[in-house]
Amino acid sequence: MMSIFYYDKTFDGLLSVVFDAYKIKYFPQALLGEGDVEPMFMERGHTTVTDPNKSDRVWAALCKKLSKQALNHIHHVWQSERPEADYLIFRYIRKVIDSPHSIETDFTDEDVMSMLQLAKKVSKDTMHLIEFVRFQKTKENIFFSPVAPDYNALPLALHHFIDRFADQQWALYDIRRGYGFYYNLQRVEEITLPDENTLINGNINPMLLAEDEQKFQKLWRNYFKAITIVERINKRQQRQHMPARFWHLLPEMQN
Repeated sequence: MMSIFYYDKTFDGLLSVVFDAYKIKYFPQALLGEGDVEPMFMERGHTTVTDPNKSDRVWAALCKKLSKQALNHIHHVWQSERPEADYLIFRYIRKVIDSPHSIETDFTDEDVMSMLQLAKKVSKDTMHLIEFVRFQKTKENIFFSPVAPDYNALPLALHHFIDRFADQQWALYDIRRGYGFYYNLQRVEEITLPDENTLINGNINPMLLAEDEQKFQKLWRNYFKAITIVERINKRQQRQHMPARFWHLLPEMQN
């Protein structure tokens, strides 16, 4: 028999689940959202309503017991979107709260190690996203770049672009998940592209590009070609440092 908690599958909702579990002194063995298939044998179900006051209190408690790095790991694992990632976080938080000592470096614990390994994968994906963004200037003077990370890493990379390109309007769009963010020189807004013709095969429609954008892309490709030493081309090493899954979004890898 399995005990189940239901919630809205948001991060604040997950922290509210933790609050409810300790309040009613009853801990779930699985977390489900709306539409998830229920197990055949279910002992008890509890529905948690997301409450910012509850989630803030849980997060404040974690801030007292975890380092900034460990707190970031929780965010990274959440952004992994992997099945059971929410229940892994739940088990980890419960161990953090229940232990009188810090557990974040107890790598003999299966959940601690799983958190670390998954957070590292998401962090690496975030770095790749930052490294392989290629902005294209549009007619509206907005620098646009499609991205396609394995994990939902785009929100984790935003601070880098806000700091680096604070004086330009830009937009990053996750073509895998169909959403992105637009920076308007003052703040970042989440966006979706309602017009299906905006992107063609994952790249921005050439009709929407600024007049000189194609020239700059050609210059960039020529530069990349000029600095290439043909005799030293090592495809295996190139794929190691520049994974092939990003190539279709890089102008220098076209043609």
